[in-house]
Amino acid sequence: MREQCPLYPKSGHALVGTIELDEAQQNHGVAAQPSRSRLVCVFRRRCSDGWGPFVATYLTSVAWTQFDIGLILTIGTITGLALQIPAGALVDRVPVKRLLAALAVASISASALLLALWPIFSVVVAAKVLHAIASSLLGPTLVAMSLGLVGHALFSIRLGRNVRFLSLGNAIAAGVAGGIAYYYSNQAIFFLTAALGIPTLIALAQISSSEIDPELARGGISKSGVDTWFDAISGLVHHRVLIGFAATIVLFQLANAAMLPILAGILAKRDPETAALVLSICILVPQFVVVAIAPWIGVTAQSWGRRPLLLLTFVALSARGAIFAVTSDPYLLVAAQLLDGVSAASLGVLVPLIIADVTRGSGHFNFAQGLIGAAVGIGASFSTTLAGFIADTSGAAIAFLLLACVGVMGLVFVFTIVPETRGPNQR
Repeated sequence: MREQCPLYPKSGHALVGTIELDEAQQNHGVAAQPSRSRLVCVFRRRCSDGWGPFVATYLTSVAWTQFDIGLILTIGTITGLALQIPAGALVDRVPVKRLLAALAVASISASALLLALWPIFSVVVAAKVLHAIASSLLGPTLVAMSLGLVGHALFSIRLGRNVRFLSLGNAIAAGVAGGIAYYYSNQAIFFLTAALGIPTLIALAQISSSEIDPELARGGISKSGVDTWFDAISGLVHHRVLIGFAATIVLFQLANAAMLPILAGILAKRDPETAALVLSICILVPQFVVVAIAPWIGVTAQSWGRRPLLLLTFVALSARGAIFAVTSDPYLLVAAQLLDGVSAASLGVLVPLIIADVTRGSGHFNFAQGLIGAAVGIGASFSTTLAGFIADTSGAAIAFLLLACVGVMGLVFVFTIVPETRGPNQR
């Protein structure tokens, strides 16, 4: 089927190209690959998230100073942020997405083994950098594979399923890693992370390369339009909708990233005996909300459109910050974390979906993923620093209120600068 597909604007004019789309061939992926791609999502989450909060705990247990631990974490954060856009561009350029994903999974397993076996500064720096490189590649590669499997028409449904199983993997990871740390050691967590690379690779191998359309996996290639790579990238960088969406993502992360760390500090001060339990529940509850509603988000994004769900995301974020500001009751705090699940499920589906909408036909879907990934990192990095400073100087309630206000700013941004991106043929 031949569709007219809007491309990104250049010099104030909309470029229009045509893409040859065989929908019947594109859409086989949802039916053909459901269980295998879900397994990749579950194992990918566990394989890559073993680093998480356990790095600092493990390194402390082997007599590292807090300064050195902070330096290692900073190196990892900066490396990951710097690599977002180059990694996305590389995913666009490499047609064999399965191989790229397999190399990333193997690198994550190798980095976990390095950390577990040789916790000395130089080796840990190398492991952290290797992990940052691999993680920057793995996320966009798996999303690109999903788009290449099912095409644009069923992408939102596939994303809903992927997000469900990513969150399920996250919940399992938290429980298993906590149990292993408690009964064995913090070091054992990284051996488990390395070992789980094996089932991830096995699940990945079940997806046939022939079922992944390499052109669709980079957003589709227009038959007419921008000819050069430089012009294509320039078109994306100056794309008003894409940059506006990136700004809203910065605001979301600026409001969201610091909420749970500040809440953890409050709980530890007010009731240290139950703080760990309440915090664990606050972490797990949103994961189960995501598991429950992510497929619905994927389906609803097709019928309602993207914009209403994006507005819902910021409403939930702002309400959560306001609740945190006015109460310290554990039951209300856990209830407020249900809203975090709503935001996480919505953004998990909407971020790649909106990127796919606005880059359709450009051939640079994954470059744009990297651009938004950089926006995520920038917002999150500033959030913890600024909110932590405000909490120390003015109190946690003021910090939460300001974070809620940033969420409201994001809501205004969506109203004013982010249009509906669903095309007329995607209903």
